[in-house]
Formats: sequence, structure tokens, C-alpha cells
Amino acid sequence: MTNPDLAAAIDARCRLHGEFILRSGQVADEYFDKYLFEGDPQLIRRVAEEMQPLLPSDADVLGGLELGGVPIAAVLGQLADAPTVFVRKKAKEYGTRKLAEGGPVEGKHVVLVEDVITTGGAVIAAAQALRELGARVELVLCAIDRRPPDATGLADAGIEVRSVFTRADLDAARANAD
Repeated sequence: MTNPDLAAAIDARCRLHGEFILRSGQVADEYFDKYLFEGDPQLIRRVAEEMQPLLPSDADVLGGLELGGVPIAAVLGQLADAPTVFVRKKAKEYGTRKLAEGGPVEGKHVVLVEDVITTGGAVIAAAQALRELGARVELVLCAIDRRPPDATGLADAGIEVRSVFTRADLDAARANAD
């Protein structure tokens, strides 16, 4: 873990205790609310600062994935002076009808930016859609990689993952705080 103090700060800010209904319908007594670090100007900047060294020098454009990747991509774009597009889950059905808002992606090396990766499905879908638009997409930067250690879906789709933290990092930060 590169920055245990940041991991502890994110965990303390985002790990909630109570009764929560999960997407699956299950009830949990603990919930990780990622938007709490994304809405905190100090924490999101610290995450983007940790992410900046992971960005390859040949990246043309950052692609923030709707919704959680957008604020991180915006801050990272400011720090790295990199153009940023905002990638929708599906193209708008009105106006410009674009999938990626903010600039062209055709012929560009687009590095995806995501907040949390759990299964990788949204990343794979965005990469495929951007590739169909003529972008080269081979990498996603994420704040937190929550995938199981044996997950292969992103690699099978030709996408490398570079993360600031894993779920294990946040769990370790929590254990050290207790």
C-alpha cells in the first residue's frame, strides 16, 4: 500500500455502519459509500495525486466513467493537464447523442478513470464502446479495486488495471485503526 494514511482517511470517511439494503436485496450492517470521498475536496485531490503517477505519458485523453469516475477524472485532468471526456453508460438520445462528452476520442489513446471496480463490467462496456468510436483503450485507473484476486474479466478484455488501493488495503487500514 503506497499511502496508508490516505487509505485510513478514506475508510474512516466512507465505511458506514447501520442497516443497509444492498443492490442484491441483501441487508448488511456495513456499507462503503464511495461518494463521501468523492465529495470531499481534500480526499478527492489526494486520490487524484496518488493516481497521477499511474498515468502513462502517452495518454491523450482521460475518460471519466459515469458517474463516479467523472469527478476523479476532472481533478486528475487538472493535475496532469490532460484533456478529459465524460463517458456515459449509453449515448444520449437527444442533443448531440454522444457517448463521450468533452472532446474527440477517435484515434486517441484514452485512459479510463473509475472510482471503484467491483466486477469490471462497466469498464469493459465503456472500453468496447470507445473502441467502436476509434479510440485505443488499454488501461483503467481506479481509486479502489474491489475485485477478487482471481478476477480475469478485464485482462481478458485487454484492459490493464492500475489502482490506488484494493479492498484489502482499506480493510488493513481499518484493522490498524481499531
